[in-house]
Amino acid sequence: MTDRLDPLLRFHPFTRLNSLLQGIEPGHQRPLLFSVGEPQAAPPEMIKGPLVQNLAEWGRYPLAVGNAEFRCAATDWLNRRFHLPASMLDPERHLMPIAGTRQGLFFIALAALQEPVSASERPAVLMPNPFYHVYAGAAAMAGGEPVFLPATAATGFLPDPEAIDRRTLERTALAYVCSPANPQGAVASPAYLARWLGLARQYGFTVAFDECYSELYRDAVPSGALEVAAEAGGSLDNLVVFHSLSKRSSGAGLRSGFIAGEERMLKRIAQLVNYGGVAVPYPILAASTVLWRDEAHVAVNRALYNENFALARRILGNRMGATPGGGFFLWLDVGDGETAAKRLWAEAGLKVLPGGYMARAGANGQNPGERYIRVALVYDAAATQEGLERMARVLTSNVAAASEEAGS
Repeated sequence: MTDRLDPLLRFHPFTRLNSLLQGIEPGHQRPLLFSVGEPQAAPPEMIKGPLVQNLAEWGRYPLAVGNAEFRCAATDWLNRRFHLPASMLDPERHLMPIAGTRQGLFFIALAALQEPVSASERPAVLMPNPFYHVYAGAAAMAGGEPVFLPATAATGFLPDPEAIDRRTLERTALAYVCSPANPQGAVASPAYLARWLGLARQYGFTVAFDECYSELYRDAVPSGALEVAAEAGGSLDNLVVFHSLSKRSSGAGLRSGFIAGEERMLKRIAQLVNYGGVAVPYPILAASTVLWRDEAHVAVNRALYNENFALARRILGNRMGATPGGGFFLWLDVGDGETAAKRLWAEAGLKVLPGGYMARAGANGQNPGERYIRVALVYDAAATQEGLERMARVLTSNVAAASEEAGS
């Protein structure tokens, strides 16, 4: 009997990272954790009022669909941000809160894989490779087959939807599309998003557009799937989008995001929350409502991350490669991600995530992430500069050692 849970435990990226570094003492009295995408900036002060004013609401069980105030605030934000016609989204039918996008991205697999696509084969769940680990975990626990699509430098760090064979598309139930991409920071064009939506409608599967990094960008404002759907006539068939306050508003501990899109999928997810999920408490919905109605704090937040990327460009130079178009991660080619991660922890007290832990080996036997490390630029500018300078020293010495060894 196949144990679905065992490989998930063994392949969880942070479980593997803990094992890799076990027994290694950090080589600095002030370790810096660049491994986890957890914002270190304080959440905006504006959330204090709603949390205090709604203290009595902690005594109520929240509804899975939240309340009208939250749904309207999130819908209004989508309309403004993605230039949607006012009639496209009905906040009563097309949007619901979720306790962080991680829960929503997991539940969408359970919701989308309810209808068999083949009597003899497991439904396929398409995802980029490298990928956010929840995609593979959700696919496996829902009984689907994760299909890993190369997202390498050769494809612009986004999977090529045209390279998927017809047989795979015919048995696909769900596809995860992430833009800006985690970990590489690639930003999809409207035409790229439209290709995915077209394939989903042609072959009858759902696309989960993970847009939780959409407000952290360098220059060009990322497009969104709802924007593309509006241009195509406004239908929400076959699509759901996910947004979160974790990155946009440095509110990871609020566990507050939302899902918007096809009503049929939202109804299924609401029932999954009712049975085994966590609905967002009303005081958190009140604080979240305030955050979705404010853009000033988002601009400040974005500026802090962009300052960190400017530091990275100055300190790491050519080693950094292209500046990611969005998100707050560096995706650095260091030759061997595991070796670099061990050296950075042992010599500089810097914890980073080996890129291979976010990917799976392809048909050619090669893991597209094994040469890389993912570095989360989540600290303030002073700590980020210190960490990057430590990193540059280790990586430079690593190159020098490799050159010396090759010449001996």
